[in-house]
Amino acid sequence: MKEVLGPKLTVNWRYFSLEQVSSKEGPEWKLWEQPQGYTSRGRNAFHAAEAARNQGEAAFEAFHIALLKARHEEHRDIADMATLSEVAEGVGLDMAQFRKDLNDRRLLGKLAEDHTFAVETLNIFGTPTLVFPEQQAVFLKMTPPPAVEESVPLFADVRRLAEIRRQVSEIKRPQLRQ
Repeated sequence: MKEVLGPKLTVNWRYFSLEQVSSKEGPEWKLWEQPQGYTSRGRNAFHAAEAARNQGEAAFEAFHIALLKARHEEHRDIADMATLSEVAEGVGLDMAQFRKDLNDRRLLGKLAEDHTFAVETLNIFGTPTLVFPEQQAVFLKMTPPPAVEESVPLFADVRRLAEIRRQVSEIKRPQLRQ
């Protein structure tokens, strides 16, 4: 969509952990504070994305898009470090720097910051959530994804609904049985 809308669209990717929100450990438990060897569904991917961001925004965007494709189109396990390394190598990241940054736990601070802002300021509960100007947040679930030619008109519709119909707090369709 950014290719079509060009400079009219700025995407600021932020982290939100469903694992944190769904944790049975209680509100004091924090995904980003767990020890290095902790088995997580998403923390490695968050960490790897920040390692990619350390190589510049273009590197981050390339890594992020490739990671989304690996997860949603190729059905790969993005918690697996080998998968993350293959994705990083595939988009041309400096692998020595990438591996070094994966050992820097300070990068998890961005996950903590983004997630906390999303929950405490915007009341976000799920992903994907789009946040428009004036903090207008809209959770959006689509099955199946729209055709490429429908993506921009759909985005425009969602944005308009978020901006001018603030009284609409939820739209949901019952799922048809198949």
